[in-house]
Amino acid sequence: MEGLNKAFQAGELKFFGEHQSLADEATFANWLKPMKQIEWVVYAKRPFAGPKAVLAYLSRYTHRVAIANSRLLTLDERGVTFKWKDYRNKGQSRFKTMTLKTHEFIRRFLIHVLPSGFHRICHYGLLANARRAENIRLARALLIDLENREDKVASEHTKSSQDEVAEQPQATYTCTDCGNPMIIIERFERGQLPRAPPTRTIAA
Repeated sequence: MEGLNKAFQAGELKFFGEHQSLADEATFANWLKPMKQIEWVVYAKRPFAGPKAVLAYLSRYTHRVAIANSRLLTLDERGVTFKWKDYRNKGQSRFKTMTLKTHEFIRRFLIHVLPSGFHRICHYGLLANARRAENIRLARALLIDLENREDKVASEHTKSSQDEVAEQPQATYTCTDCGNPMIIIERFERGQLPRAPPTRTIAA
């Protein structure tokens, strides 16, 4: 909606035929008003058969011609005869033939020919042709920045772990029985009696 308004204010929109009244600013605003009240939500989900199935589906259209040569049967004074598929039928009965006058065949064929500058499937989002190079450059810069931040966090974590290890008391003696370090908890001066261990009172 914002893009349409900007294009209208810049005079980039042209209206012809029955839509000439939209050239008036108030009429154009009233025409857009119902669409502004719609909650536009993009619905997307994972393909059932995976990404390869999506690519296979799209590839059948990106390089598809109006009619394949294999479907053309004859060309004579009666016209052009070709095969077509009737999806309402099943089995071999769905494949039928049709003959059209030459000019009618050409007319139908040209319906499938796109005007100059149009594409069967347009990339959008990050791969839109208008800003593809800029978006890819920005994406790569963001990935490098993210990688640097992850490295910084990992480095700080390693340094913190090393500091924790350094702060831990070092073992002075090693137990000859189990091999674990014996850490000094408390030292007694000569002649000082050790503290009695805490007693546990058990209720009768």
